[in-house]
Amino acid sequence: MPGSAFRYVGVNDHDIDLFEGQYEVPSGMSYNSWVILDEKVCVMDTVDRSFAGEYLDRVRTELAGREPDYLVVSHVEPDHASSLQAFLDEWPRVTLVGNAKTFQLLENYFLLKDTARLTVKDGDTLSLGSHTLRFITAPMVHWPEVMMTFEESEGVFFSADAFGQFGAPDLVPEWDDDEARRYYLNIVGKYGPQVQAVLKKAGTLGIREILPLHGPVLAGEAIGHALEKYQIWSTYAVEDEGVLIAYASLHGNTAAAAEKLADILDGKGCPDVVLADLARVDPAEVLAFAFRFGKIVMCASTYNAGLMPFMEDFLHHLKAKNWQKRTVGLVENGSWAPMAAKTMRELLAGMKEITVLEPAVTIKGAPKTTDIPALEALADALMQ
Repeated sequence: MPGSAFRYVGVNDHDIDLFEGQYEVPSGMSYNSWVILDEKVCVMDTVDRSFAGEYLDRVRTELAGREPDYLVVSHVEPDHASSLQAFLDEWPRVTLVGNAKTFQLLENYFLLKDTARLTVKDGDTLSLGSHTLRFITAPMVHWPEVMMTFEESEGVFFSADAFGQFGAPDLVPEWDDDEARRYYLNIVGKYGPQVQAVLKKAGTLGIREILPLHGPVLAGEAIGHALEKYQIWSTYAVEDEGVLIAYASLHGNTAAAAEKLADILDGKGCPDVVLADLARVDPAEVLAFAFRFGKIVMCASTYNAGLMPFMEDFLHHLKAKNWQKRTVGLVENGSWAPMAAKTMRELLAGMKEITVLEPAVTIKGAPKTTDIPALEALADALMQ
């Protein structure tokens, strides 16, 4: 944990079921905030308004009668800034610190009126006494106003949403690859080039600790590990060897073909095979596997002369997150006029550097022994 001048005042949310109204969070979430006690007192962000009362109590305790001089707004998204008005009601003389875009977006949510503001630019510094804050703009990681802050004397990096993860720290106390990957790729994944720009800035800072807005503090070897993962994820590189088989099945026959392909791949020594029923598995988890592995097989039934809706929705999610640089095999099912493979090709054509293995495997109804050679051939192509 950072030095004694840094006091944690964030909260853990164990009641939330869907983060941002869409991502399953069985281990909850944290909304992190810190108080820096120096000649000047600075508060780093607030929390979701549903915890405003608890949050303000924590801040009061750490202030011990002092008044906060500054409140840094790293990110305007409501899970971090929606307690801002309650904070201002309690300490109206505080100066808000943000960039020009910060204050533009804040006006969409709050009536700031006469609140004092300090507008900073990339590289600007703010002295609190023995601690100096350096501000680093990080546009589109993942909102346009995002700003990170580096405290120079102790090497503490307030990283906004970057390096966060799903799960409250009292339940997921350490960096967890699966929860960090699912968090990053679903929320920030589209913005790889912007993340690369921030990583280049961060690489020159001499960071000793990372304090994200969600999840645990990172220190020691965890920092290097997280930076390595972010380098992979933000360049859309393959993280692990393996094959994801994602399927959308109407009556179970396409699922049976997917399971058979998984057995064949296992028999051929594939390092890792993950089967995912798109109708029943958290789509955010499946998307994370699609980024983690270099190869994916999409198995889908034809539906209304097109594509099973769960598969179509999944493909739209992949495109929205800038999924790219992958190899795809196709398995379609259709009793009289198979159209799933055609529709999947059309959707994949709008993505970058996607190699589609040909030919697609076509199943008509229930998979039969005569379909096995085509599945074998697809497995061989995936293993190359």
